[in-house]
Amino acid sequence: MADYDWVIRGGTIVDGTGAPPFAGDLALAGGRIAAIGKVEGRGAEEIDARGLIVTPGFIDVHTHYDGQCIWAEELAPSSSHGVTTAVMGNCGVGFAPCRRADQEMLVKVMEGVEDIPGVVMTEGLAWDWETFPEYLDRVAAGRRDIDVAAYLPHSPLRVYAMGARGAAREPAREADLALMRRLTAEAMRAGAIGFATSRLSIHKTADGDAIPTFAADIAELEAIARGMADAGAGTFQVVLDAFVGWDREYEVIERVIAASGRPATFTLASGNDAPPRWRRVLEMLEATNARGARATAQVMPRPIGLIAGLELTVHPFVLCPSWAKIAHLPIPEQVAAMRDPALRAALLTEDFAPGHPFNELARNWRWLFPLDDPPDYAPPASMSMAAEAAARGCTPQEVAYERILATEGRGLFLAALGNYENASLESAHTMLRHPHCVPGLGDGGAHYGAICDASYSTYLLTQFVKTDGPLRLDLAEAVHMLSAKAARAVGLADRGTIAPGGRADLNVIDLDRLRLHLPEVVRDLPAGGRRLHQRASGYVATFVAGEAIRRDDASTGARPGKLVRGPAWRAAA
Repeated sequence: MADYDWVIRGGTIVDGTGAPPFAGDLALAGGRIAAIGKVEGRGAEEIDARGLIVTPGFIDVHTHYDGQCIWAEELAPSSSHGVTTAVMGNCGVGFAPCRRADQEMLVKVMEGVEDIPGVVMTEGLAWDWETFPEYLDRVAAGRRDIDVAAYLPHSPLRVYAMGARGAAREPAREADLALMRRLTAEAMRAGAIGFATSRLSIHKTADGDAIPTFAADIAELEAIARGMADAGAGTFQVVLDAFVGWDREYEVIERVIAASGRPATFTLASGNDAPPRWRRVLEMLEATNARGARATAQVMPRPIGLIAGLELTVHPFVLCPSWAKIAHLPIPEQVAAMRDPALRAALLTEDFAPGHPFNELARNWRWLFPLDDPPDYAPPASMSMAAEAAARGCTPQEVAYERILATEGRGLFLAALGNYENASLESAHTMLRHPHCVPGLGDGGAHYGAICDASYSTYLLTQFVKTDGPLRLDLAEAVHMLSAKAARAVGLADRGTIAPGGRADLNVIDLDRLRLHLPEVVRDLPAGGRRLHQRASGYVATFVAGEAIRRDDASTGARPGKLVRGPAWRAAA
């Protein structure tokens, strides 16, 4: 008879605390780590981990699996990249609380902000909830491979409390503020881990309108945050509008923390060629924490942007007037049409028509690069469409057009919006190493046709650990960023390290073989919807609560994932 459920033998254990790695065995039993070191007993199943690293499961602090966790059991791409806990509800968008009359509006918000096709949400969601506690119960009843935790999102909360006035972005009245505060406290006690909002000007609905939370008064955020204080729990998550200036926007962090005493986390990035304002933000962040408050910035370990291509939401000709003539055709027929000299001449000379701001990124030629296999997310500046055009004496449009034809319409482009200052990852590296920054912004479960950044954990390990030079990260430091440091930033104190009696959320990784594959289009969403997926090689095993959910880069079919409810729920239970 076996002594343990699993024994992982002879691995290099990187425990998530930042301490140096050490060789040893791990024994798992009952979803917990039963022993570390030299394990004499036998496991019902065993893994020979000699030459491999053993890490805690990674914590993905910025996802949008609010819908996917309802209609799917596998939260990929995140679970394909060592993530064992995903935090959803970020940016203040989601599906609860919601009255039946407001469902269409919330679908349009998610469609515009997070690029989830409306039909996918219409067919994939049962909408058998109204309040946020009811939504959490619905999530808790589902089966999935990894754990999820949820923020209370601002947009649905505002509309639920204010009706049409909330959707129209009218100022909240005293009664509205009191109701939102009460509903926030209720959500925390039901298990929300915090409250999330967005102030970003480029976050638009599917109709091109500003989302309900845009330009909401800071006093409204203070009132809502006091609801977290009433419950004694919760983290404030916000996407600030850096376009209006960090000195002005960072005031949101300071005021909400002062009003509520609750910690805050926000998204931070560097511009590609703008002044390095992010350094000033780090100074403000240090000052906040020096005063005894807690604030954390989430940093993407590679360029922020999107992937463009004919199969995807955005490509370099999508808003050219002549593209509308062939937009409905299958890709092979689009390519055939593009070979016609008349259409070619039109598409190469037409300007973009008005459209969603994200579309413009596919024409930012200086920061538009080819993306091939293996994918290079840090290409030299000489590979941009603008640089290649200058070298060849033609236009960037021609370079992009020829790439589309040469790849039969399957070629992908990387549009780097930010975090690639002077075509280098130096700024991202500096921010990641800051004591008050964590990796984030993977956006898993959203931007299905434009972004596939939920693979950032694998990228951090391959780009910054498996390398030499000034941007190298120590393995223990990198794993700490992805596990314990990320968990603490969002108030998840029970995970992120390997310790006796701790949760058996683990990865066994062949670091020598670890690599990213080129993103691919899969059609596994409700109504046959398509999404970008990115696979990895090198994950020997991933465990959630002691069950192996993945072996050798493939799902095992195990579904131990649960809803992680916040501390206010545990206190009330």
